[in-house]
Amino acid sequence: MLFRLTAAAAIASFFCIQPSLAGPCTAQIDQAQAQLDKRIEAVAAAGGTGKQSDAAQMHRQPTPGSIATAEQKLGEGTSLEPALTALALARKADAANDKAGCDNALAEVKRVVGP
Repeated sequence: MLFRLTAAAAIASFFCIQPSLAGPCTAQIDQAQAQLDKRIEAVAAAGGTGKQSDAAQMHRQPTPGSIATAEQKLGEGTSLEPALTALALARKADAANDKAGCDNALAEVKRVVGP
């Protein structure tokens, strides 16, 4: 359980690094990231534990994808994958100054994560 909380914190730290120029929906992305982080932590805290992977033993940081894969193997967390994907799309749209694309992706994050 401690590993999962640490992994969730690492993910949050990774996504909080921002370029110096903000896009049209950077603030909304930050809010969505915070909500998603809370949900990931809640799912991780409520679930069971699994075996530590070989990659983790080599001091590699977990990625959102690797955590989602580990959660799937335990039968947990699959419902949050679309939110991770949508958040990545929102970041791309934000970087491209595409407000409509960003808003659509953030709406998907909100749909998956909830209010």
